[in-house]
Amino acid sequence: MFREKIKVLDCTIRDGGLINNHQFDIRFVREVYKALSEAGVDYMEIGYKNSKKMFSAQEYGLWKFCDDEDIHKVIDGIESKTKLSVMIDVDRVALEDIKPRKQSPVSMIRTACYVKDVDKAIHLANHCAEKGYETAVNLMAISRALDNELTECLHQLESECKCQVVYIVDSNGALYQETTEFLVKKAKDIVKSKEIGIHAHNNQQLAFGNSIEAIIHHANYVDATVYGLGRAAGNCPLELMLGFLKNPKYDIRPILDLISKEFLSLREKMEWGYIIPYAIAGMLDEHPRASIALRESDKKDDYREFYESLVGEVEE
Repeated sequence: MFREKIKVLDCTIRDGGLINNHQFDIRFVREVYKALSEAGVDYMEIGYKNSKKMFSAQEYGLWKFCDDEDIHKVIDGIESKTKLSVMIDVDRVALEDIKPRKQSPVSMIRTACYVKDVDKAIHLANHCAEKGYETAVNLMAISRALDNELTECLHQLESECKCQVVYIVDSNGALYQETTEFLVKKAKDIVKSKEIGIHAHNNQQLAFGNSIEAIIHHANYVDATVYGLGRAAGNCPLELMLGFLKNPKYDIRPILDLISKEFLSLREKMEWGYIIPYAIAGMLDEHPRASIALRESDKKDDYREFYESLVGEVEE
């Protein structure tokens, strides 16, 4: 059984780029796009649309900026119904860099913000909507949001924002199924004119389960990445989601080929997925930055010491 309204957005290149400063080469990104297209995935988020005035093009790769000419090198010559998405961060984008939709290969622009910055996100999303794009607002670190502030944020999005989708984002990988259910139901109760989406991180090996829970409660947009690629513990694996949805428009086989040909070797160069420091961060509802720093240190496997550094010593 499948629900036709459900849309799958793959953010492999965008989220995976957080590991390697967005340094994927054109060939690799093109292979991902080709496989997603053959698999029938609805959207591919190819990266961020950040301002080059704020970030160095020497330090970051192409997918930190997503210039249209670079996107065309990826997609030209490939027959596809998969739409392209880019993400913009509050305070990191120059509006003059966003061309009208008719002049761009991008179909959707998603604005990422914390609940406290929803006013800025609404301004950006409305600007992009007026330029002809599909738009979404991704509410980051939702597990850290106070209930009354989230309520006000959702009411603002419903009444003031022209976006089509509001995403619940479990940035810290801290959510369990009960909280996912609560948040999706809350969003659905308040945001009645837009779809609800879920973006789950896999710190506690719950990204797939929480995505299913969100779908059960009528979230119709779901994020996933090939082989779970993403910063730290990574994301809901795309191959698992396609297998779960049972929608005949999706074909898992091109994704399996892609994993065999490209991602097994990539895993030898980049670390992501369930590892104890990321699990600890998820348990404690902490941003993974400390866990990432630990994995880059000479104490990368000192799990107990790391845990105690986060919780503090317990007095007897």
